[in-house]
Amino acid sequence: MGGGGNDTYGTKPFKRSKSHFTDRITADSRDGWPVEAGRYRLVVSRACPWASRAVISRRLLGLEDALTMGIADPVQDDRSWRFTLDPDGRDPVLGIRYLAEAYERRENGHPGGVSVPAIVDIPSGELVTNDYQQLTLDLATEWTALHRDSAPELYPHTLRDEIDTVMADVYEDVNNGVYRAGFATDQEEYEAACAGVFRRLELLAPRLERQRYLVGDTITEADIRLFTTLVRFDAVYHGHFKCNRWKLAEHPVLWAYTRDLYQTPGFGDTVDFDHIKRHYHQVHTGINPTRIVPLGPDLSGWLAPHHREELGGRPFGDGTAPGPVPAGEEVPARGRP
Repeated sequence: MGGGGNDTYGTKPFKRSKSHFTDRITADSRDGWPVEAGRYRLVVSRACPWASRAVISRRLLGLEDALTMGIADPVQDDRSWRFTLDPDGRDPVLGIRYLAEAYERRENGHPGGVSVPAIVDIPSGELVTNDYQQLTLDLATEWTALHRDSAPELYPHTLRDEIDTVMADVYEDVNNGVYRAGFATDQEEYEAACAGVFRRLELLAPRLERQRYLVGDTITEADIRLFTTLVRFDAVYHGHFKCNRWKLAEHPVLWAYTRDLYQTPGFGDTVDFDHIKRHYHQVHTGINPTRIVPLGPDLSGWLAPHHREELGGRPFGDGTAPGPVPAGEEVPARGRP
């Protein structure tokens, strides 16, 4: 997300570009970036589903003290993500007004847009990585020395093949499929993408009717990746992106599954519906030229009982739930049910 100018969304063929900066922060420092507490800053937008993966992973793993977090304004301008939520419009740690400044310090004139999530090296002010696909896997597997005690195992060795298969299908048809539908420039392109979204969701439903989580009996990276799309579904993808065969709240299995995760510490306490709605409706002016943000949907249902615990499962496996949200990272009241 990010790049190209806001009025271009929905007016030219959509193709998600690959991450240009794919360095990894690892325990053995093989790319020159060692795992080190306090060295890096995670820059996110609470509006962005790709960034929300990293926010949730960081919470579940207890990396809040080791990896600080900057939150960008949900409404971009044509220089993309900006720090206008912070005093003087600057990130208080990096001292920059735009995330683009960290990109430019790493590579002046870099190709592609300015996207989140991004990890920035604090001493140099340079971007390290914007590889949203690998970033959370590394948080789960390379940052283990800095995980909190009793952190869950989000990418267990014994289940990785199955997790990878599920995530690949979810990415193609759901995570990216809603964007291909929403940014389609002709009817055939839209119909194919929209049909693919609902076909995949209907294939996932029987699995989730039998078991509480996508793979195994605990929360894994696969659940995080599906959740970040489903939690936005009725708020923006159903109307704004025209993925409107049915609402999430009309599907008993998927609605209960998503509510279960939303009510799990580390998930719902990172979601800001206000940021989500304002970003999609005010940034994608090629789709919504009036920039009017809808009042709905009603959020009260997110806190209703889901009864998914009757399926068994252990949300955090042999680990425990994360602690309270750190001071200063709470979602404001207007973004919560």
